[in-house]
Amino acid sequence: MRINRLPSSGHTTPSPPASPRRSPRYRHGRGKPGGRFTPVGPPGRANLAHRLAWLFLSVLLRRQGIFLFAPLIYISGMLLYMGTVSFDVVPVIKHRPAPGSVYRSPQVYAKLKPEMDADNSSSDAISTIWKASHKGVEWKPCVKRSSGELPESNGYISVEANGGLNQQRISICNAVAVAGYLNATLVIPNFHYHSIWRDPSVLQNDVRVVNKIPEYIMERFDHNMSNVYNFRVKAWSPIQFYKDEVLPKLLEERLIRISPFANRLSFDAPPAVQRLRCLANYEALTFSSPILTMGETLVARMKERSANHGGKYISVHLRFEEDMVAFSCCVFDGGEREKEDMKEARERGWKGKFTKPGRVIRPGAIRINGKCPLTPLEVGLMLRGMGFDKNTYIFLASGKIYNAEKTMAPLIEMFPNLQTKEMLASEEELAPFKNFSSRMAAVDYTVCLHSEVFVTTQGGNFPHFLMGHRRYLYGGHSKTIRPDKRKLALLFDNPNIGWRSFKRQMLSMRSHSDSKGYELKRPSDSPYTFPCPDCMCRANKSNAT
Repeated sequence: MRINRLPSSGHTTPSPPASPRRSPRYRHGRGKPGGRFTPVGPPGRANLAHRLAWLFLSVLLRRQGIFLFAPLIYISGMLLYMGTVSFDVVPVIKHRPAPGSVYRSPQVYAKLKPEMDADNSSSDAISTIWKASHKGVEWKPCVKRSSGELPESNGYISVEANGGLNQQRISICNAVAVAGYLNATLVIPNFHYHSIWRDPSVLQNDVRVVNKIPEYIMERFDHNMSNVYNFRVKAWSPIQFYKDEVLPKLLEERLIRISPFANRLSFDAPPAVQRLRCLANYEALTFSSPILTMGETLVARMKERSANHGGKYISVHLRFEEDMVAFSCCVFDGGEREKEDMKEARERGWKGKFTKPGRVIRPGAIRINGKCPLTPLEVGLMLRGMGFDKNTYIFLASGKIYNAEKTMAPLIEMFPNLQTKEMLASEEELAPFKNFSSRMAAVDYTVCLHSEVFVTTQGGNFPHFLMGHRRYLYGGHSKTIRPDKRKLALLFDNPNIGWRSFKRQMLSMRSHSDSKGYELKRPSDSPYTFPCPDCMCRANKSNAT
């Protein structure tokens, strides 16, 4: 009797009797080919694999460990089985684009056009659009001007009013406010100042403004502005920073520079600072005489053409220039040509910004979030839905529209009375402004300012300043349509929408813009967009604030 060598609970267990020797004919691999238990098959790898498999199983059976390996054998068998199954028959799941992520406006236009053309229910929308009032009270300008002489200046502050038209505007207005608050003389370079802006004599009792630094001051710096101390001011700095940091240096040096200067002053400022901002923007800062004359001429021509509507017209700020389309990274319906044009425009304008490793651009998400510029077709559909008929006169303020021959065709079809400054003025009249984008923008600004309805289609300084300026002129109401572009993305991505449903949505959007015409400035808001109450006061109050 053999004794089990494995440790146990203290008892010894007799080993089972030895198994009888197997018959030679059962010993796998020893029989003759074709024997009873020898697998029949072609020689080679397959026969060898079968032998190894049988050998493995026989070892397991001998050791009685088959149950330990059963799960592994089962899983292996399933994997082998699945490996023999063809997945060609498995259906491919296609993900539908999220609503609002695809540009389908041309299909929507094709669907709505017959009903839109047949709709005669529109009233004279341009005369009835603005109905809202701010608690029954209008607002009026009430910016006080100073009288008497200014005290002796604490020194000269030189700023650079660079950038586009409205970047120059915000730089000049903020600089006027800072200089006035510090009792300094403001220096604005000549080449920026007189090409667009008129000399602000309105400020003579509030702030000294010059375009040249006196000779005796420049002698101290060897007539070299690079020797003048330059403050690098953080964006949106509070006015207290200028009092605590800039004023002591100004008193010491008598001349300092602040460059760059745009957006270097917080919108939340004390009344004395806001008063100077209001005075500079709404009263003092006007365009130079050639620009103002050209703009007013075009306004008169627009009113003459729209005489059947009481001289009232719509102005639309359309941002569908090639650089704007490229920067937005949105996809429209231009196919491969559009793709290549935008790729070239991005590389030309921003040199690798959009192709950095790891940068992911999602055009669909951009469209859903309302960040895509509206196309001319979308602007036309929106305005027709808001009740403006095809006889309405529209002034289009824009640069060179991308692929204009194709993209402008639907808008002109919907509004054949559409005008641009190039259509209203001759080449000779526009020649002094043609090669200067800021001067052309100033002409557009003037025509938009005096329209009955202003439509903004994209953000930026141009519409924000216009909205504030229109509030200042029109009793506190901006008379501006600001479309909900997220909602528009959903509507323009629905080719099954009907005209009545679409029009109902557009009229609701129009009404919302009317209700938002009157808005009071919050601490973080710009006084250049929201002049109430810093620059305006209620018309029924006897005392100006």
